[in-house]
Parts: sequence; structure tokens; C-alpha cells
Amino acid sequence: MTDFDYIAIGWFALAWIGFAALTDGRFAIRRVSLSRAMNQQRRLWMRAAAQRDLRMIDTAILAGLQHGTAFFASTTIFAIGGCFALLGATEQVLSVADDLPIPLVSDRAAFETKVFGLIGIFAYAFFKFGWSYRLFNYSSILFGAIPMKGDVLDDPAQLEVSADRAADLNILAGRHFNAGLRAIFMSIGYLGWFAGPYVLIGSTTLVFMVLLRRQFLSNARAAILKDTPPS
Repeated sequence: MTDFDYIAIGWFALAWIGFAALTDGRFAIRRVSLSRAMNQQRRLWMRAAAQRDLRMIDTAILAGLQHGTAFFASTTIFAIGGCFALLGATEQVLSVADDLPIPLVSDRAAFETKVFGLIGIFAYAFFKFGWSYRLFNYSSILFGAIPMKGDVLDDPAQLEVSADRAADLNILAGRHFNAGLRAIFMSIGYLGWFAGPYVLIGSTTLVFMVLLRRQFLSNARAAILKDTPPS
């Protein structure tokens, strides 16, 4: 690895960590990200559900969140398996790379190192999705523990406390789910490293800008924040 490779990997890590900090609200910025806006909606959802006598729709939504998380967890397992298949066919891949008009990694050790890095990214995503699935399960249990409105007429604050507790866990589950998705998105930028450090810097910057636009300048964010009451 050259000095430029280390610089490119450093930029990749900085972009990943910086984007996570921006979207999760770790930096004090005035503009609310899409993820933070959705966290507020999750809390409003739980408080609204607590006021309903029939909550079948809410349980269906919770089940859908779990199923979506399980899908992505399974996808990362397949991606890891594909990476190991690449390691087993290194010579064939390098042979094909030599025939391509674009410069790709041609050294066996460098290629395997980069593939192991990709495996690490997908493994990180799998653990995030796996923990998110578990947290959505816990959130479902806490949601089921929310008392009926008619049972707490003498203590209405208990209803809101129970709803907020379920919302807190649901928000945490969503945060880990977003972290897993972020890893998958960043893996697209990481693929540029197979064509060299300069391409890695360019592909990482492109992915970073696309994700930044979706979080802070997208129509989805504008629709969610439209007429949203303050938290």
C-alpha cells in the first residue's frame, strides 16, 4: 500500500464517521436530518397508538419493521459469502481485470486485502441489522405492555411514560438499522479502491454527497417536516 492508499482510506473512514455524526445529531447543527425527523415521528406514532383501543395496525407496522431488518441481515450474509467466493477465485478475477480497459488492482495480496476490508464492512452491517432486529423485538414487547387508556384513568401520565419507553427502544432500533444501511451504502464507495486510491476518494465523495443530500435536502425530508409539531 502506498501513502495515497492510506490517505484514501483515511478519507473513507472520515466521511463515514462524519456522516454518521451529522445525521445522528452528534454535531450541533441547526438543520434537522431525515433520520432525526423520523425519530420524532416514531415517538408521535407511539403516543398516538397508546390512545387507541385497537392496535392491530400498529402491531402490523412493527412486524413490517422487523421483517425489513431481517431481509437486510440476510442480504449481508449473502454479500459476505460472495466476498469469500471472490477470495477463492482470485486468479480468475485478476486475469479478467488485466483484460479490462480500466486499471484495476493486479496484485494478489492487495486484492485480497481489499476484499477482506469489504468483508469487514458487511460483517459490521450484519451485526447492526441483527441487533436492530432484536431491539425491534424488544420494542414490540414494550408496545404490548402499554396499558389500555381505560385502565389508567386515575394515572394518565403512566400511559405516556409507557409509550415513550417503547418509542425510545424503537428509535434505538432504527438508529442501528440506519447504521447498517449506511455501511452498505459506503461499501459502494469502497469498491472504488479496487481501481486505486484516487478512485476511492472520488467514489467515497460521490456516495457521501448523495447521502448528505438525501438526509438534509431531499423531498422526503421536506414532506416529513411539513407541518410537524415541535417535539
